[in-house]
Amino acid sequence: MTETLFYDSLENLNSIHGGGIRDMQGAVRFLLHHQQRCGFRKVAKRVEPKKEAEQGELVQKRGVAPPVEPPTPQLPKRSFRRLVKPLVFTVGFTGCSFGAAAIWQYESLKSRVQSYFDEVRADWLDKLRPQKHGDFRKQVNQWWNSLSEGQRTVTGIIASNALVFCCWRIPYLQRTMVRYFTSNPASKTLCWPMLLSTFSHYSLFHMAANMYVLWSFSSSIVNMMGREQFLAMYLSAGVISTFVSYVCKTATGRLGPSLGASGAIMTVLAAVCTKMPEAKLAIIFLPMYTFTAGNALKTIVALDTAGLIMGWRFFDHAAHLGGALFGIWYVLYGHELIWKNREPLVKIWHNFRTRGPGSSSGSGGDGSI
Repeated sequence: MTETLFYDSLENLNSIHGGGIRDMQGAVRFLLHHQQRCGFRKVAKRVEPKKEAEQGELVQKRGVAPPVEPPTPQLPKRSFRRLVKPLVFTVGFTGCSFGAAAIWQYESLKSRVQSYFDEVRADWLDKLRPQKHGDFRKQVNQWWNSLSEGQRTVTGIIASNALVFCCWRIPYLQRTMVRYFTSNPASKTLCWPMLLSTFSHYSLFHMAANMYVLWSFSSSIVNMMGREQFLAMYLSAGVISTFVSYVCKTATGRLGPSLGASGAIMTVLAAVCTKMPEAKLAIIFLPMYTFTAGNALKTIVALDTAGLIMGWRFFDHAAHLGGALFGIWYVLYGHELIWKNREPLVKIWHNFRTRGPGSSSGSGGDGSI
């Protein structure tokens, strides 16, 4: 701006006094150039990245740590090698479940006679004792005895789910609940959450819906299998459906936590519908509309298959589908392959239980013959 004003005044003087002013004009240019270098400095340029790096090194040399930017989250790596341990756990846990169920059934049959005499004795004592009106314990016993065997069997499962649901409401346990009661193929803990997540619900509606279905089908499934075989199938179904979910999540890359008893309950529902396809079912809110169990099973399997292919994430469709397929397979083939071949294990357990302290010599004599 100053240089422009000088040039205007010089032009006016030049027009008035002629070319004599040209020498003065050159002198003024030199003065302006010297003034611009010494006094009138240009606007500072923006600091380049190299200068920022040099400043960062200076700050570090002074002992002051520069502000650290938050690291960008890294996506978990997909690896089917991580599924080897869950596969071994699934096979081992399923075998142990059915083996323990076979031994439990043996012990139940063995103690049935003793239980019969205990019940007779209890009835005789109740007749001798004076009757108490309004006894809470007696009312609970009457309610418990009014339940079917299947309903009494699933009562423990429902109570376990309710206890885990309450644990989700304790802030101190949140880290433990996420680690052990949610199944995630990207987690460091892979095996035990496959079982524990079967008893885990975060939403009250989710738990109520699952437990209602389990309660509704409990009498049919226990009458069909017995309580020992049912519990073995239910626990194994929870682990197997979770493993199917692991495989599908790893294959598609949609890693994330899952929880709930839906996979195991789908096994119960599929087993009953496969065994009794002509049974009539209805929805709780629409009891006027009935449909056969076979059609209900086909619809559920079709919806879960579509959800798995389309990538719907509202439900764990892979776990649902894995549980349903396991229930169908067990009724058609698994009962013959697994449960009816339990006799060798029961014989081993029988020999172990009936071997007394003084029978070692006798058994040794039998073995020597």
